[in-house]
Amino acid sequence: MEHRLELAPLTHQLHSDGRISDQDLARIAQNARVKVHPLIYLAEQRLADLSCPGKVLDMEGLLAWLSTRTEQAVYEIDPLKINVTEVAEVMSQAFAERHRILAVEVHTDEVWIATAEPYINGWEGNLEHVLRKRIRRVLADPRDIARHTAEFYSMAGSVRGARGSDRLEVKPGTSNLEQMLELGSMKEPDANDQHIVNIVDWLLQYAFEQRASDIHIEPRRDVGNVRFRIDGVLHSVYELPQQVGAAVTSRIKILGRMDVAEKRRPQDGRLKTRTPEGNEVELRLATLPTAFGEKLVMRIFDPDVLQKSFEQLGLTEDDLLRWHQMTSVGNGIVLVTGPTGSGKTTTLYSTLRQLATSEVNVCTIEDPIEMMEPAFNQMQVNHGISLDFASGVRALMRQDPDIIMIGEIRDLETANMAVQAALTGHLVLSTLHTNDSPSSLSRLLELGVPAYLIKATVRGVMSQRLVRMLCSHCKTSEPLDHDAWHQLTSPWQMQPPEQVARPVGCRICRDTGYMGRQGIYEVLVNSPAVQGEIHPQLETTTIRKIAMREGMKTLRLSGASRVARGQTTIEEVMRVAPVLDA
Repeated sequence: MEHRLELAPLTHQLHSDGRISDQDLARIAQNARVKVHPLIYLAEQRLADLSCPGKVLDMEGLLAWLSTRTEQAVYEIDPLKINVTEVAEVMSQAFAERHRILAVEVHTDEVWIATAEPYINGWEGNLEHVLRKRIRRVLADPRDIARHTAEFYSMAGSVRGARGSDRLEVKPGTSNLEQMLELGSMKEPDANDQHIVNIVDWLLQYAFEQRASDIHIEPRRDVGNVRFRIDGVLHSVYELPQQVGAAVTSRIKILGRMDVAEKRRPQDGRLKTRTPEGNEVELRLATLPTAFGEKLVMRIFDPDVLQKSFEQLGLTEDDLLRWHQMTSVGNGIVLVTGPTGSGKTTTLYSTLRQLATSEVNVCTIEDPIEMMEPAFNQMQVNHGISLDFASGVRALMRQDPDIIMIGEIRDLETANMAVQAALTGHLVLSTLHTNDSPSSLSRLLELGVPAYLIKATVRGVMSQRLVRMLCSHCKTSEPLDHDAWHQLTSPWQMQPPEQVARPVGCRICRDTGYMGRQGIYEVLVNSPAVQGEIHPQLETTTIRKIAMREGMKTLRLSGASRVARGQTTIEEVMRVAPVLDA
């Protein structure tokens, strides 16, 4: 018999199955008339789950219990894995809202429908008849169903509206040539069209919710791919029609005050917006002309991320002490190295923010300025007027600075200016793109900086990488694979743990098993022993051995200590940390 879930019968079933106490049953019986869905009400009560001491009956537990009673699988609605356009075409929004259901997967012979009412099936026959496919029912959180129904249909409707496919009416009797001319005269969607505005708003808000660090809009022959980088890994999110994707790119260029008409050369821009929580976020925009149109990448700079303390960044006490010793000296060069996206900017900004007291003048030359910071005097490289890093440092030297930050040392001229600034009593912070810390010293020699100046000015080098951290809600333990441990720590010796953690995946981490990233670090102090090995025939392996005797940990050993603490996996560390010679 068809019936909706009701609070009183549901509570009695939970009680009879030994999941809730007599007291909870009596208390809820007094509030049997509630207007929200009974599953939502029960989840909000946080009732003690008698079958799992110490745990409460949350929505996940309630759905799992209901699944065993109804023999319907529980489904986690993850928009990253759902083809929004496809599921929105299964049924109308009115039909979905009336029956509180949502299509979540469309296959060749069946459609998966999410519902929070396992005993209502009147809609099933109608849908099977129209679709001519089997219906597979799955259970889902009623809040997710309601929210994603509105979002999916709104997004799909905006894309349909932006395409304007219904604007063209081909009249009977017109020739093929006339139809082709009429089709050819159809304009691309206007970047200021309300549908395009809605799509852009949805993409930005959705990126913030998913903790994305970058948004990629990539034109292809027929579609525009939208991908998010989450915890360092790209995920496909949506496929826009090619013309709609181009209009979305134009809309974002307008917001970033870029030249919309110019599509043949790369451009940079930036815009400010707000997260769903109301926090201000800055996005850096960069376009690139490709074979099928402009590719757009938006890098999201969350002020909270750039204002992290060193402990939150993942520096151990020993590394933090060495880093503070290097940066607290009033002069010299301190370098941060690593590939793009390894967190160098975050480390530099966190360091400068601590050093930028009211008694000192902090000046930066960047390409581009990553984040506006009131405590610094920031200057942007502008190659159009011959303002590069070297000339920028030359100009900054006349501004009575105490601390100078150079975005990157790329050539001998910039390196020489950094050395001159350090020799004249300034603290210079900069970045290099090298694999590890000892390689930075050989890179400076390769650029043409004399060995005696490197010995005199470089205070130290920190190399870093970002590793994904295991989700604390779902990670589990397993015995250590000694071969993998040896491969990670070789050629050095490190005490292996008995057990290591491995990823599982849950709704909190969106089934990835990982949640957020932290740094692993390699801090090299330019000690007298290290300085003794800086010469034109410098051997990085010799430098590394000396530094390790003085307390430096390599990136892989730093990562191995995180593996031993159960924070990440051997595979994750090996993915990001370079293989080094003994």
